[in-house]
Amino acid sequence: MKTTILWKLRQRFGITAPRLAVRAQVPWYARWLSIAVLLGLSAALAFWVFDAGLRFAGYDRQEADLERTTLRRELESTRAELERLRAIANAADSKLSIERTAQRNLAQQVRTLEADNAKLREEAAIFESMLAADGRSGNPLSIRRFKIEPLPGGEYRYRLLLLASGLRRGEFRGHYDLLVRLTRDGGSAMITVPDNPGPAASGFGLEFRHFQRLEGTFRVPGAARVDSVQVRVYDAGSTQIRATETVQPG
Repeated sequence: MKTTILWKLRQRFGITAPRLAVRAQVPWYARWLSIAVLLGLSAALAFWVFDAGLRFAGYDRQEADLERTTLRRELESTRAELERLRAIANAADSKLSIERTAQRNLAQQVRTLEADNAKLREEAAIFESMLAADGRSGNPLSIRRFKIEPLPGGEYRYRLLLLASGLRRGEFRGHYDLLVRLTRDGGSAMITVPDNPGPAASGFGLEFRHFQRLEGTFRVPGAARVDSVQVRVYDAGSTQIRATETVQPG
């Protein structure tokens, strides 16, 4: 019995006893910090290896960044130049448009001046004929250049020039009307413009010195066709015709 107990003690505390390991206790945050540092070092090593591989392959990151910055600046400069040229082109287009408008206005003014000049020449010729006829016997009131022009919708425009000379010394007061002869429904008819001709007709009074241009429009009913138009001029307060002329549309 004693031999057995002694043998067990030798087995536990003797040379053949199991080894005892003493370990220091490490806090959990120190372990995680160590792991984080290790991962950071591994990432830095991996990045260094990657960068070294790029350099070995002929790629320089700093040179690439510098070139990228240079290209970005050149792009911005090109865009600024493009905007400047675009503004110059827009200004040139605006100036060209203004010049074209000015040319059109100038051409219109030239045409207007030419028309006015033609009218002045016409009036000068009329005055010459009026002065040549002044002092002669005859009607001191005359009708010149009486014209009838058809317009769409059964409307007609009339133009004429009245001259007063001789006995009245270029002064005339009176009124006028139009006698329109037309064909309607296969028959002839006559209408007067205005509908109430006579001394009291409004809008047809006359008062001028030397000459007066007359212009207006009238309308015929339905599908009627105007054959001729006669203008009749009266003295103020009189129904006696002082001057008349008849023309056909055309």
